[in-house]
Amino acid sequence: MRVLAIGECMAELSPVGETGQFRLGFAGDTFNTAWYLARVCPQADVAYFTAVGDDALSAQMRSATTSGGMDDSLVQVIQGGTVGLYLISLNHGERSFSYWRGQSAARRMLEHPSRLETACAASNVICFSGITLAILDPAQRAVLLSALKVARASGKTIVFDPNLRPQLWAQVDEMPKTVMQGGAVSDIVLPSYEDEARWFADDSPQATVSRYVDAGATTVIVKNGADPVHYAHAGLSGDVPVEPLGKVVDTTAAGDSFNAEILAGLIEGAPIATRIKRACDLAARVVQEPGALVPVDPTRKR
Repeated sequence: MRVLAIGECMAELSPVGETGQFRLGFAGDTFNTAWYLARVCPQADVAYFTAVGDDALSAQMRSATTSGGMDDSLVQVIQGGTVGLYLISLNHGERSFSYWRGQSAARRMLEHPSRLETACAASNVICFSGITLAILDPAQRAVLLSALKVARASGKTIVFDPNLRPQLWAQVDEMPKTVMQGGAVSDIVLPSYEDEARWFADDSPQATVSRYVDAGATTVIVKNGADPVHYAHAGLSGDVPVEPLGKVVDTTAAGDSFNAEILAGLIEGAPIATRIKRACDLAARVVQEPGALVPVDPTRKR
C-alpha cells in the first residue's frame, strides 16, 4: 500500500546528555511518522513529498530519507534553496524548540500543483499536518486542501494531525480556521487534547472528537498524555488506557510515532483498539530515548 507523507523535514540539533554538545539529525512531524511507519510496517510503500535546496545539508537530508526506508523521488530540489533548522532544549523530558526556517525550501513545495496531484493519484493513504499547512503561503495552502479534497473523493484515505504550533503561523488567528479546513478534508484526525483545549476551548476529549466528526472526519483519535486515549470510529466511541511510564527522556516524537502505528494498523486491518494500544506502546518506547528518531525493532510481536 502506497503511503504519501507531505510536509517539511528539517535539520535537527538535539542535546547530547548535559554535555552542552548537540547531535545533527533530520526530523519533522510528518517525516518522523513516515520514518517510524517504514520500520513498524515494512509492507508499506512510504514516500515523502517536500522540497529541499541544492546545498550539502539538503543532500544529507535526502540521504536520510532513503536510508530511513522512504522513497525520495517526490522530493523537489530548488536551486539556491536550503533546509530549515531547529534546536531542541530539554527540561525534565519536556522539550522546547528554537527554529531557523524562514529560508526553508519546503515552503515552496507546492509552487507546481501538478506534482502533488500526480503523487496523490498514485497513493492509497495521504498524511499531512497542521505544520504542513502553517509553513505554506495562502495560495499553496489552498492548493493542498483542494488536492486532498479531490483525493478523498476518489477513495484515498486522508490522515491529519492538527499539530497546533501557533509560532509557525504568520497570522495566528488563521490557525484554528485553517486547521478545521484540514479536518474537513480528512478521514482520520489525530489531535492532541492539550493543544485542542487551549485553542478551541474543548472541555473534554469527547468535545474534540465531536468537533472533528462534525467537520467530516470518520475516525478521530485524541492523544491525551498519560490519560486514556479517546476515540470515535465507525459510529462507535471508547477509551484506551495508557500504561504508566518510567523515566521520560524526550517527548519530541511521541505523537509522530503514535501516528505511525495508527497508520500501520490501518494498513494491516487491525481493530481500532489494537491500533491505539500499539501506538501508545511505541510512543512510550520513543520518549525514553533522546531525539526524534530512535531505534525500533521491526520484528517485535504485533
